[in-house]
Amino acid sequence: MFEIPEEHRMLQDLVAKFVDNELMPLEAAVLKREMQGGKASLTDEEEAPLLAQCKDLGLWGLDVPEEFGGANLPMLALIGVYEEQGRTAVPFTFPPDSPNLHMLMAVANDEQRRKYLDPYARGTAKSAIAISEPGAGGDPAGMTTRAVQDGDDWVINGRKIWVSRVPSADFVILMARTGEGRRHEGITAFIIEKGTKGFIIEREIPMLGGHRTYELVFEDCRVPARQVLGKLGQGFAPMQLRLTVRRLQMGAWCVGIARRALDMMMDHAKQRSTFGVKLADRQAIQWWIADAAVKIHACRLMVLDAAAKQDAGQDVRTEASMVKLFGTEMAQEVLDHAMQTFGAMGVAKELPLQLMMQKVRTMRVYEGPSEVHRMVIARRMLASRK
Repeated sequence: MFEIPEEHRMLQDLVAKFVDNELMPLEAAVLKREMQGGKASLTDEEEAPLLAQCKDLGLWGLDVPEEFGGANLPMLALIGVYEEQGRTAVPFTFPPDSPNLHMLMAVANDEQRRKYLDPYARGTAKSAIAISEPGAGGDPAGMTTRAVQDGDDWVINGRKIWVSRVPSADFVILMARTGEGRRHEGITAFIIEKGTKGFIIEREIPMLGGHRTYELVFEDCRVPARQVLGKLGQGFAPMQLRLTVRRLQMGAWCVGIARRALDMMMDHAKQRSTFGVKLADRQAIQWWIADAAVKIHACRLMVLDAAAKQDAGQDVRTEASMVKLFGTEMAQEVLDHAMQTFGAMGVAKELPLQLMMQKVRTMRVYEGPSEVHRMVIARRMLASRK
């Protein structure tokens, strides 16, 4: 049984009110923007007051160390925050975005903490991370982007794809191969600042749900040795830490998304009649509701379990894979049944269900596709049998 501390419950309640009062009213504008082929995002004018309220309410730097002005909250506290955020189609993250924060905290040296981690943690700088490549998407260990040492510098050549938030990022964490080892051996992380010569934004790639990613090219991109993040040739482990944080976050988002879909499905089923019978009285709908409630509960427990273990310092890579796999597929199923319950309106652009469905469909691919997670889970389970 999970004993969620009262202060964590109060934080979730605060975020729930923020979502209901501040984000939900902006949903129609975001849906209209996406409907017209634009980005499903907030404008600067819409985001600015939200950020100001975050500071006023103490919803800034929730997992940032106290030395950088943060609250230093454990993952168990943040799960409720992410769950509430998942209930709306409005894309808004309390600064800073956690996965890159944890990677920087794990391996940044004193100079990098001052120059990059401090402003990032305080919300005055933004970052992106470049891992996937055109020939190595779901298998980051197969990357071929290479960094070669030249005196006191490193010269980087290669190509990255599916990178988010590039135009607004002050720096990019780049994963590149520096050694001759196979698979994950010899992978090093570099910090590449915006405007560095040889760092080229090749193209913008429109994605489902009005999202955008970018393809990057590195042509003789020269950076000084001080831009190496962490130990040379040992970048894979901190990258995995970053992925683990994101996967737990995604699991909580999926709980929130499924909660919203279930609420909408139940409200509509109680109001809508077909052939003289309420949808709520039809067995098919009742079973969809029951299955959704069970799977949402199961997913929430999975996320809380993984979060508690991570806070205790345990290796939760397997649990994070399970959370990411189960959460995204669960949310897609609940959304599909909710859309089916609404009939034609369920696939109309006016409702948030379609935008959430697009988001979840994309989530089944990024941070490792479902098939790769199944393979990884199976391998680890088999390896545990002596």
